Amino acid sequence: MRILLIEDDLQLQHNLKLHLEEASYSVDTAADGEDGLFLGQEYPYDAAIIDIGLPKLTGIQVIESLRTQQIDFPILILTARDSWQNKVEGLDAGADDYLTKPFHPMELVARMKALIRRAAGKASPITSNGPLAINTSAAEVRLNDKTVNLSASEYRLLEYLFLHMGEVQSKSVLIEHLYDQDFDLDSNVIEVFVRRLRKKLDPDNQLNLIETLRGQGYRMNALPSS
Repeated sequence: MRILLIEDDLQLQHNLKLHLEEASYSVDTAADGEDGLFLGQEYPYDAAIIDIGLPKLTGIQVIESLRTQQIDFPILILTARDSWQNKVEGLDAGADDYLTKPFHPMELVARMKALIRRAAGKASPITSNGPLAINTSAAEVRLNDKTVNLSASEYRLLEYLFLHMGEVQSKSVLIEHLYDQDFDLDSNVIEVFVRRLRKKLDPDNQLNLIETLRGQGYRMNALPSS
């Protein structure tokens, strides 16, 4: 999943980026409202973290601009401890949740996971598809109740396909959601990771779990309950 982080405290920005990347997120950063708004308008994020007190444009202005343009990815705002007015303003502008500074980075990661799940219509962190189950909180995958060891990149791809089950995803869309803005969009990396996932999850192609649609991309098919 690809996250937009707009935070002008560069040390906090760096720390949060590291924690999010450790949780298998791809993170783009901006240190002011103007740059953050540009990124939010130009790239297809799965969620955003926006500090309220930003230079150039405030976090509230960024959120209002995004929502006015019908950009609807989930937004978590960061506010000062005693600034309840900012929380109300942010939620009224279109934010979905808030965290009050100071906070533990792992709480922010947990809230991001919950926001992305809810945006995909998944209330529980555990989602099943036939014999396959994924726990987005623990980044754990189980097949026939046995743990499957995946690399971070393999897991990111599987999680995205899981949360968009039944939808066709082109290679370019997958790359845009799984990698930051500097990634080579012409790379064949998605083909490589799909091949690895099939080998680990469906080596005999009995499940037809991840289907290739020629000229269109990939789709995770819904499997019958085991």
